[in-house]
Amino acid sequence: MTHPIRKALFLAAAVLAAAPAWAQKTELLVYTALETDQLKAYSESFAKMAPDVEMKFVRDSTGVIIAKLLAEKANPQADVVLGVAASGMEIFKAEGMLVGYTPKGFEKLNATYSDKARPPMWVGQDVYAAAVCFNTVEAAKKGIPKPETWKDLAKPIYKGQITMPNPASSGTGYFDVTAWLQLFGEAEGWKYMDALHENIAQYTHSGSKPCRQSGAGEFVIGISFEYRANDVKKKGAPVDIVFPKEGLGYDIEGSGIMKSTKKMAAAQKLMDWVASKEANEAYAKNFAIVAYPGLNMKLEFVPADLEKLLIKNDFAFAAKNRDKILTEWNKRYASKTEPK
Repeated sequence: MTHPIRKALFLAAAVLAAAPAWAQKTELLVYTALETDQLKAYSESFAKMAPDVEMKFVRDSTGVIIAKLLAEKANPQADVVLGVAASGMEIFKAEGMLVGYTPKGFEKLNATYSDKARPPMWVGQDVYAAAVCFNTVEAAKKGIPKPETWKDLAKPIYKGQITMPNPASSGTGYFDVTAWLQLFGEAEGWKYMDALHENIAQYTHSGSKPCRQSGAGEFVIGISFEYRANDVKKKGAPVDIVFPKEGLGYDIEGSGIMKSTKKMAAAQKLMDWVASKEANEAYAKNFAIVAYPGLNMKLEFVPADLEKLLIKNDFAFAAKNRDKILTEWNKRYASKTEPK
């Protein structure tokens, strides 16, 4: 039988031996616009690669995260920006807020989906694209036809039946607006949004919410993005997913290191994970297009050729003109935004 004093000394030594490993765990403050239901799986994947680094998240919709980072520019808080729209990452790059870093394995990624600078200021993870949820049950009750195009949504028959995200708070909403301005031209783009506004019941603060509302039968049509549309349909909601024929606005979820971080080594480990095959396999469970070639998985209700439906998107245009576009949008349409 072990002597009690000897046993106590043994336990104390074991605790002391373990203490340095515990003490060395580095906490990264990570600002993110990733969906809450993605963060757990991504955190678990990263923990396997870097058990000595822990992520503490500040999570909100894209517009809120962009505004928060810009407001804190003189006194930055975040160490890393994870899963924020490329149109936002381009703003941080232009403001000199990011530091370039080439993650391990970066050369294996599709260069189209990351910053063009070398070393890159931000690294792309996946693409999220516009999709429209259409509640077939509610539409049948109201005698409302299924739309096929963006222009269809401006027809009077859809009055009061559509919700979409507010572009000031939602990255999905912002890529819709910038896509329409690119597809139709500036004058025609605003003219289209004027007509669409007549049919909008509500602008939401979340890119996911319109599809959820459509799925629940609150409104017939929700302008959202393909991940959430696929998720809502997969869970059994009576929705058809429409990919408007003119082409789909989209953005890239990207990540980068804040120049001000005092935890550079840990931040670089997180970026190594972002670019890894393991991370891209995790993204591929949610998105049809990821940055690592060969890993794209067919999402059940998303077309296999989704990449071909994307517009030629000018992220520099979206970043440079963000304030001007949002000021004009708010002046015209903000009155129908849901309360915060």
